[in-house]
Amino acid sequence: MNASTPAAGPGPLVDPSADLTASEVERYSRHIIIPEIGVVGQRRLKNARVLVIGAGGLGSPVLLYLAAAGVGTIGIVDDDVVDLSNLQRQVIHRVSNVGLSKLESASAAVAELNQLVTTRRHDVRLDSTNALAIFADYDLILDGSDNFATRYLVSDAAAILGKPCVWGSIYRFDGQVSVFWEKYGPTYRDLYPEAPPAESVSTCGEGGVFGMLCGVIGATMVSEAVKLITGVGRTLIGRVLVFNALDASWREIAVHKDPTSEPITALDDYEAFCGTSLRRPLAADDNVTSQELAAMLERRGHGQCDFDLIDVRETGEHELVAIPGSRHIPLGRILSGAALPDIPRDREMILYCKAGSRSAEALSALREHGYTGVKHLTGGVLSWISEIEPSAPRY
Repeated sequence: MNASTPAAGPGPLVDPSADLTASEVERYSRHIIIPEIGVVGQRRLKNARVLVIGAGGLGSPVLLYLAAAGVGTIGIVDDDVVDLSNLQRQVIHRVSNVGLSKLESASAAVAELNQLVTTRRHDVRLDSTNALAIFADYDLILDGSDNFATRYLVSDAAAILGKPCVWGSIYRFDGQVSVFWEKYGPTYRDLYPEAPPAESVSTCGEGGVFGMLCGVIGATMVSEAVKLITGVGRTLIGRVLVFNALDASWREIAVHKDPTSEPITALDDYEAFCGTSLRRPLAADDNVTSQELAAMLERRGHGQCDFDLIDVRETGEHELVAIPGSRHIPLGRILSGAALPDIPRDREMILYCKAGSRSAEALSALREHGYTGVKHLTGGVLSWISEIEPSAPRY
């Protein structure tokens, strides 16, 4: 075969539906007149059942473009609510939706765009106990999650069920897209055989994301989904497309299936695999509330007690908003041990992060190194802002 000729794809993923109505022909006419799509391709889209993981940064453009394209059934998995800080990039939501569930907000937007689309809401946190049952009812999975544990889970569950998974990832100015389908090529485990160290991983909420990048990567994910459903073109199976928005460059990375890997037959403990589960469970007396911390800081100011207040977030987060009287030691330096010489063992200390998960991880790590007088702030700086300093910026 000529090297410039694309390899044959797996063929259309979905059978055509019954004939299109006159209103459907009018609505989708700009697709239908494309020879590669045509009426039959549009009927395949109408018959397709697509599950979207997350109604956030990537899920927002993905859901809108799937609905606009005429995908007949769209499932949404999300258990979060709309926050004001989401609106910088999560374009499916509106100011009037702040405080509502993202499922409710996203479903309403899909219905407003295309009333012919059926939405199914899955108001759950996806995990090993429910993924297979949810995925079973869909032809294709689009993964817009923002953490490694969920990405491994989604890819493994799709592989067990023999379904393709379109994966997208965004962080700051960088985005990636690929298609994982064990029957025809690699899975997410072939791209990342081992999970990156927990201390090296930040979510968009922790490290930031260039808002417009979500649209670029989300639209590319839907493009791959439509090609899979209709069987046209060359998909990203075996390829990762990498986009850098800062210098407007695209590049491609080949990914190959590991011939020595065992078939994926069961789901795993993904938090443990990714090192994101706590090293040890925390007890009730490991926690300090915002009200308790405020009282302690007041007593410290009067010389009635002494302790260190340590912010374990990233530098940009600390510069954005910080609890007065705290010093900054990022979580990664604690987990690697690099910061231990700077942390006295004979002083009481309270750790905090954005919402409490990273400070709990830091507490657990310090306990393993023999530190005893350590507690952390329940709910993190977000709790502090809500209860003590409401004028401080949220993020």
